Amino acid sequence: MSKERLTKCPLCKSGLFLNHKEIKDHAISKENFLLCQCRTCKLIFTNPRPGLEEIGKYYESKDYISHQNKSNNLTNFLYKIVRKITIKSKVKLINRINPSKGKLLDIGCGTGYFLKEAMRQQWKVTGIEPNPIAREITHQKKIKVFESLEEIKKDKKFDIITLFHVLEHIHDLRKTGKSLAKQLKKYGTLIIAVPNVKSFDSHYYDTNWAAYDVPRHLYHFDIDSMERFATEIDMKIVEIKPMRFDSFYVSLLSEKYKNPGENSIKHFISGFKKGYLSNKWAKNNENNYSSLLFVLKKK
Repeated sequence: MSKERLTKCPLCKSGLFLNHKEIKDHAISKENFLLCQCRTCKLIFTNPRPGLEEIGKYYESKDYISHQNKSNNLTNFLYKIVRKITIKSKVKLINRINPSKGKLLDIGCGTGYFLKEAMRQQWKVTGIEPNPIAREITHQKKIKVFESLEEIKKDKKFDIITLFHVLEHIHDLRKTGKSLAKQLKKYGTLIIAVPNVKSFDSHYYDTNWAAYDVPRHLYHFDIDSMERFATEIDMKIVEIKPMRFDSFYVSLLSEKYKNPGENSIKHFISGFKKGYLSNKWAKNNENNYSSLLFVLKKK
């Protein structure tokens, strides 16, 4: 199947962009994909990329853990331990933003762990998850879950909409962003977490940086391009928070890509060290952590 070649930046619609670097899909297909960078807004994006009809096959792997409940290797096992901690911090964040609780929509809700905990703490929750297996698991948790945003009525408004490592997967970036802003209540909040292409681990691992995750990740953000995204959807960033655990997880995966011949113990030790260095470096370099969480409000 032919790939979709973009002639304009998916964020600012500029036609001025240059080839940036070539990245291998280490996780699944082993194919190489080209990254371009917009000369106007500086967004880095995968181009050409699989279209909506083709992208599904690049998620077909027993190791793609956001779509399943099994812990079938060390990396996945550690991921799921950390997930329990991060779920608590995510719910703590939304409780701080909206102490009176309210309606929550989680885009790319996976198997619904975050929504289940939010529901337990009196939030009225809804999820969107395109993967049918994950969607069924979420449905079994008695959570209302849809396949796409288009299935939710336009007049239904939410207090908070969350996208934890999801925005980089969405094909129509501008249109979806504007749709999300419209689904928020007057003083609603949009929470977005994305990998940060200006982090230490990104620079260190370069083309082996696991958070490029091509072609599943269509965009590769930093603080500046997220600021531009907020402007495009008529919102403003009011808070930026580090996601410190991500540097360890990403570095561990990146070690496997960089040094495939080494054993898992060496990957773990080296990945842990690089994750620690990444967080330490970020403190003195404009908070450029491996992943960042952005809190956006309507203007």
